[in-house]
Formats: sequence, structure tokens, C-alpha cells
Amino acid sequence: MIKRIITLLLSIGLILGKEVSIVEVNVGKLIFNCRTSGLSNNGDGIILLHGWPETSHMWVDLMELLSDKGFRVVAPDQRGYSPQARPNNINEYKIEKIVQDVFSIADSFDFKQFHLIGHDWGASIGWASTYTKPERIITWTAMSVPHLSAFGQALQSDKDQKKKSRYISFFKLPFIPELYFSISDYKNLKNIWNKSSDEQIDAYLHVFKGEGALKASLNWYRANIGSKSNNKKINELGNIYTPSQLIWGNKDMALGRRGAEMTGKYMKGKYQFIELDAGHWLIQDDYSNVSTSIVNIIEQHAIKK
Repeated sequence: MIKRIITLLLSIGLILGKEVSIVEVNVGKLIFNCRTSGLSNNGDGIILLHGWPETSHMWVDLMELLSDKGFRVVAPDQRGYSPQARPNNINEYKIEKIVQDVFSIADSFDFKQFHLIGHDWGASIGWASTYTKPERIITWTAMSVPHLSAFGQALQSDKDQKKKSRYISFFKLPFIPELYFSISDYKNLKNIWNKSSDEQIDAYLHVFKGEGALKASLNWYRANIGSKSNNKKINELGNIYTPSQLIWGNKDMALGRRGAEMTGKYMKGKYQFIELDAGHWLIQDDYSNVSTSIVNIIEQHAIKK
């Protein structure tokens, strides 16, 4: 598969290395659009997972930085975001299926082990991935979202987190959220992206204006939050032994301090909690500190060639 991907890149005149390119990756019946950089490098593989409502474009600057340092970097538009990976059934968006996507994409690029970075929903998937197959994750960087068990406890007992999570009930409604976010030329989505550049907003809109994209992305909430069985899967992850870090902004409108600070009790390997004077959109708010923290943990634990 990796040879086919490299051949495709060369055939359309793109240069492997620093430049970020988009390739298609087949995973079963689904086809994922993946941004890639540095595939001809010799360093470790790195996978970056975006959240809602973003796409792999959020990672472009970081991808170029990491590939400049010799790493091979992949950031997929995840299930529901890639136009050819949008199943209709809500159950197809359960967290375990999306976790499997991560490892299938890694296999496509021959990443037997890799560093993992995730923001927002991408962080939720990353926590589950790191817990499920720790032998494949070299380092794990969570952005904004705490360990899922810590988040679950905060949601049950912390007034601040309960208030911050009220939006979830709205997102789970049928039809209405799609209408709300698409009305007036997607005005309410554009308001969310108030930290993004015009180029990034255009890239995001290209995805979210696609047929079924809004519904598919919101199905992550509908498939995973609400029922007791799904809540158990999300909120009862165990200890993490992988070298890890949580980067959290103390102005986050969706994730409160309680869950962030409780994360440490589940971390049994090398772990650091990095609090930034920033909001939820960490990479746009404070790229310098975020990128430095990510480069540091990866370089500290990089596999020697």
C-alpha cells in the first residue's frame, strides 16, 4: 500500500518531504483523504487526529515542522469527514470503529509503531487507541480532552464541567444541529472558527459543505454519548503506561479544570500536564508552545535508527 501511495504522489508531480500533500487511503470499503508530509524520511511515523468541527488542515504547520525534523507524518480526514468514508448508519461512528481506522491507516503507511497526537474528538480517539494497543504507540499527546475516565467523573460531579457540556444534548438532536450550522451560508460554523485563518476556514468549508458531512461529523456524538453501554466504553478506560502529555488551555469553553487535573491518577508511565493560557483551539491560540511541547516528547522518545 505504501508503495502505491508514493507512486500516486510522484505521478501527480508532488514532492515528498516538507510539502504537505493529500493522498487517498483505502481501508476496507472506506477511502480516507490523508494529508502527508515527509514520507521519504527515515524517522518515526506520526499520526495526527483532528476534532470537531475541524479537518486535517488544522495540522498543516505542525506537519511541516515535524517532517523538517525527519519524521514521517500523516493526518487523516477521519470517518465522516472524508467524502468516501461517510457511512449512513449512526452505529458506524462508534468509538471502537474509529479507533480501528487509526490502526488501519497506520498499517497502510507501514507504521508498525508511531507517535500519536489528537485534539478534541481526535484526543478521545487517541486515548482509546493508546489504551487499546499500547504496544503500537510510542508517545501520546492529548490536546484539550483529559483521560476519558477523568472526564466522565468530572461530568458526573463537577458543576463547571456539567455546564460546559450542555451543548452535547443539542448536538445529539436529529436534523436541528445540521440546520443550525448550515443556515445563512454556514454562519454559525464560521463563528466557531474565529481563531482560524481565511485559508483554513476555506479548507474546512470545502469539507463541511460536502453532501452528508455535517450529519456524519455530528454522528460521532450521537453514536457515542448517551446510552449506558456507550458511556461505559468511553468513560471506563484504565491506566495508561505510554509516555504521554495532556496540553490543556485554562480558557477552554468545553473542557474544565477538574477532568484535566484528575487525568494524572490514570497515568502510570512518564507523564506531564501542560497548562496554557489559551482556549479550546490550542494550535491556533498558542502554536509556539503547543508545537514545542509536541516536538519535545517525540524527540525524547524517538526510536533510534
